[in-house]
Amino acid sequence: HKFLRKKSRKNTLLPCPCHLSLLVTCPCLFTGFDPGGAPRVVKETVSEADNVIPIIICASEERLGATMATINSIHSNTDASVFFYIVTLRDAVKLTRQYIQKTKLRRIKYKILEFNPMVLKGKVKPDSSRPDLLHPLNFVRFYLPLLDINHKRVIYLDDDVIVQGDIKDLFDIKLKPGHAAAFATDCDLPPTHEMVRSIGMQTTYMGFLDYRKQEIRELGINPSDCSFNPGVFVADINEWKKQKITKQLEKWMEENFKQNIYSSAVAGGVATPPMLIVFHDKYTTIDPLWHVRHLGWSPDTRYSDNFLQEAHLLHWNGRFKPWRYPGVHLDLWEKWFIPDPTRRFHLVRPESDD
Repeated sequence: HKFLRKKSRKNTLLPCPCHLSLLVTCPCLFTGFDPGGAPRVVKETVSEADNVIPIIICASEERLGATMATINSIHSNTDASVFFYIVTLRDAVKLTRQYIQKTKLRRIKYKILEFNPMVLKGKVKPDSSRPDLLHPLNFVRFYLPLLDINHKRVIYLDDDVIVQGDIKDLFDIKLKPGHAAAFATDCDLPPTHEMVRSIGMQTTYMGFLDYRKQEIRELGINPSDCSFNPGVFVADINEWKKQKITKQLEKWMEENFKQNIYSSAVAGGVATPPMLIVFHDKYTTIDPLWHVRHLGWSPDTRYSDNFLQEAHLLHWNGRFKPWRYPGVHLDLWEKWFIPDPTRRFHLVRPESDD
């Protein structure tokens, strides 16, 4: 039997039994700090009644600095009470805790959850072309109701985003009746159209699904319909459960495992197509300034500075991440970066001439 570990006030490790197959660990630590700087353990159950904004974000060992930059940008730009659910794998639990406790992020409210990758067995095929897109944490967004949380509404964010606005404004969006989530569509932001065309990015369902396959044609989805990016969304957990969204997503994962009805080579990742299928014509659209994306698609194509100043959230989706080099608008990301206290995570920057 597996045991879960949590940190107590005296920094001892206590065993606690696993109660969900999705999660193989219980809360590692809820921390806050009193004015004197001494750590205190706060209660291990946070709910709607606590009036917090719950954020779900993943933290992989190799991208830990990215997750912390996202958290720092959110925490620094709001007066609202935010609670971070940081989902990771076993190898990064300790590192995640250290990154928070040994930096200014020690003041945030958070809970670390360890994701069980075995839940993906028989649902995801290896892909040597982009192995990063098949990281188990990419699929956490499919399983939101099964996480150890107690909220009616949550925000899910990828780790390659920076929030420049007040996250409360995104959280307060009004979802239409019957909608389990809100996304930004790929056709909704005129200033991005020229850049999208210049780099040949797909913005319709044709770019994500294989319409040669009967299973896809039978869906009746117009291939020219606008797609959306599932890296930023607001979710209604009760509606998600009611519509059995997780079961639907798993069905299409299993279908692709058997039939290859979409591919990461075409779609830019196997986590997006199931979301596109399940949420087609069944989602609320968010303000496009709350998801300005494609910053990671080309190291040579840039947005105007004025436009980026207006954006509430920036997303470096694509191969060219802002902690690596080359890339664009690196300064907008780096201002929120907090150096890794364990020195494992490093920025990649060109060497100076001196």
